[in-house]
Amino acid sequence: MELKGETKMAGESEEATREYLTFTVGSEEYAIDILKVQEIRGYEPPTRIAHAPPFIKGVINLRGSIVPVVDLRLKFALGEASYTPFTVVIILNIAGRVVGVVVDSVSDVIFLPPEQIRPAPDFSASFDTRYIVGLAAEAGRMMIVTDIERLMTSPEMALVDAVLTSTEEARG
Repeated sequence: MELKGETKMAGESEEATREYLTFTVGSEEYAIDILKVQEIRGYEPPTRIAHAPPFIKGVINLRGSIVPVVDLRLKFALGEASYTPFTVVIILNIAGRVVGVVVDSVSDVIFLPPEQIRPAPDFSASFDTRYIVGLAAEAGRMMIVTDIERLMTSPEMALVDAVLTSTEEARG
């Protein structure tokens, strides 16, 4: 994608522009680094895990691996989750772990140069913005660029490890 009026500075590399997978959760559109995405699957109800927090929907068996599934609508407190034919699970490979995230739909793959990603507004202590890289406008739509690795490895997500451990102990 070439922007009008954009000139390349000498020594600038193509690596600066990154590829992002965009998806919707509720009425918002998000973008994550596509290099973290392993695959995209249709939604199938996961096996529920007792005492797991509501945003952990359960686990799925992915070719012999037990994969925890997190519903981002519930994690982001965006209302009650409803599962439609467009609902998908994005399988991520993050910090050497495989985890699935449920989203309402996948939009597309886009290229975003760093200068197109604007810093997120400062909301003070209203809510946690550590996972927001910034906001990007592309083709008339606004996307929340999310650091999915930071989100999925955050302390509250350590619950995913606890769920996996209890699941593996119950099996073994």
